[in-house]
Amino acid sequence: MIVENGGIYIGNGDAPIHLLLKYANRHGLIAGATGTGKTITLQGLAEGFSAAGVPVFIADVKGDLSGLAAAGADKAPLVERAKQLGFPLNYTACPTIFWDVFGKAGHPLRTTISEMGPLMLSRLLDLNDTQEGVLTIAFRVADDEGLLLLDLDDLRAMLTHVSEHAAAISAQYGNITPASVAAIQRSLMTLESQGGKNLLGEPALSIVDLIKTAPNGTGAVNILAADTLMQSPKLYSTLLLWLLSELFETMPEAGDLDKPKLVFFFDEAHLLFNDAPKALVEKIEQLVRLIRSKGVGVYFITQNPADIPDTVLGQLSNRVQHALRAYTPKDQKGVKAAAETFRVNPKFKTADAIMELAVGEALVSVLDTKGVPTMVERAFIRPPLSRVGPVTPAERAQAVAQSPLAGVYEAAMNRESAYERLRGQVQASAAQAQNSGSIWGTVAQAAGIPMPQAQAASVGGGRADYMRAAPKKVGRQPDSALEIVGKSILRTAGSSVGRQIARGLLGAILK
Repeated sequence: MIVENGGIYIGNGDAPIHLLLKYANRHGLIAGATGTGKTITLQGLAEGFSAAGVPVFIADVKGDLSGLAAAGADKAPLVERAKQLGFPLNYTACPTIFWDVFGKAGHPLRTTISEMGPLMLSRLLDLNDTQEGVLTIAFRVADDEGLLLLDLDDLRAMLTHVSEHAAAISAQYGNITPASVAAIQRSLMTLESQGGKNLLGEPALSIVDLIKTAPNGTGAVNILAADTLMQSPKLYSTLLLWLLSELFETMPEAGDLDKPKLVFFFDEAHLLFNDAPKALVEKIEQLVRLIRSKGVGVYFITQNPADIPDTVLGQLSNRVQHALRAYTPKDQKGVKAAAETFRVNPKFKTADAIMELAVGEALVSVLDTKGVPTMVERAFIRPPLSRVGPVTPAERAQAVAQSPLAGVYEAAMNRESAYERLRGQVQASAAQAQNSGSIWGTVAQAAGIPMPQAQAASVGGGRADYMRAAPKKVGRQPDSALEIVGKSILRTAGSSVGRQIARGLLGAILK
């Protein structure tokens, strides 16, 4: 049995080892060098949680965890390990829901600019403190003016709006410089090329769709296809951090439960902390510490425990440590640090054991019935009951088609938001300028000059037309009719009539 005595069977040390469901929301760590068996351990735990009725979320960075959706088959090493442990290989599949930011290998997974927020976006865009401040102002102005920020077009339009009204906005919210706005706009172009346009938009993911159970009571295994996403590490890590934040903000307090409401596996966890500013690390630490009260367990998967800051590592109570190799002094220091995180077992030296472990063997320490970490044990990890390796494209497509969420997220939405509202203002201003009764028309007629036809903005095209900048002038250009009128006004500004006309024109421009 995968689940027995209130726990998930992990493998055998001196006796069978179980991860108690009651303490599964105390978080965990799966660590080890490449090729030592981390994926098999992760797959086995995911099966166990699913069998216990606990939904699971996994980021599949290599593509092989999709095998959870299919029943396993005999393979010599797995059969031999099962006999060694006395574990029956009753192969079975898990109810699986596939997700993909790019919408190719699963249901599209999206969020909005507003839900992502300025802090996470600043990290995603690699902004400095000044640029982050400008981005925060753009969010604040959007809130105050009732403008929805849903996708990249909305944020671009909002930044353009803030830049064009920088003088008025800076006086109330803080300094806005054209250089900072331009830097953010360039970063948005880079984000779009990395797949940001697929991630940011609607319909946005509803967190409750990650917390589903099958009719037979088993927990759904949500698998995010992350092999392509991993080519943009910051996009990958920021997306998973956003998911954790949404879980924390959405789910109610749960207190002590017999089992978690959801277990979240964060593969390649070191990417979350690479070059992360102190403020972000503190946020992650707080999130990990508090989210267990919502009934959510978080399990980090990485090569070395040293990849994770001590403040976060101290929150991870259930640990499976696969082999580490010590080829350099730095590696040896990492092995020693990993060994010191375990409760000592007098039967062996932990640091030596870490370097001696075979593939599929690990050092394991979990919380006992009193919530105290057990002494570290050297154990063989049980084989999975689902397929080891990926499903075929046809099997994946069938699983997506039969998913309870089929058709919910596939069609993108584009409701009225900041971009449409701001474009509407531009169109209204342009229409007013074309009206013969406008101030420009009155002044032009008084000067005996035909109404100027130049457009301040494109009003008939799509989003790209609105954002397109006017071509730069090269060399000295002849004065347009509009410029002639302006110069005429300036020449007559000394008279009272001239001053009234000038105030009217400047007022219209500022509006």
